[in-house]
Amino acid sequence: MQLKNSYTAREVASLTGLTARQLQWWDAKRLFVPAVGPRRTAAGGFTERRYTPVDLLELMVLADLRRHGLSIPHIRQLLETLRDRFGIRLFEAIGGTGKISLLTDGREIYAKMAGGEFINLLRSPDQPMLVVGSDLPLRELSANTKPARKKKKKKKPRP
Repeated sequence: MQLKNSYTAREVASLTGLTARQLQWWDAKRLFVPAVGPRRTAAGGFTERRYTPVDLLELMVLADLRRHGLSIPHIRQLLETLRDRFGIRLFEAIGGTGKISLLTDGREIYAKMAGGEFINLLRSPDQPMLVVGSDLPLRELSANTKPARKKKKKKKPRP
């Protein structure tokens, strides 16, 4: 994948597995707003939405969460909690390089703080959790492109 200054909704859809319609709906509902929104042109049409590389990485994470069953209200709650409670974007919490790391067990999203405390971002983002044991079945959230679809091989006719 070549890094660009901005990506169209079609390019984002291709890289994330989300549809252009989902991106349009997410924009309309203010769930995830593109860096450059659509504008009416002189000809009466609209310009295309444009997304930054940071937007693309965040959308890759959100698409993965959707594929694993996280609901839209939970995605909204996750993004709002990161913004309002921690003052960061999703991008700053993925990859484990920021002040918090995001982990999931498939049902919940947890923040692991730099000091080792855990917080359930979907249930009680203001209260640290008591964690017993170190072998928790959690995976770190990361930005991955959607898995490539396998092309069906055409059968050759037999002579």
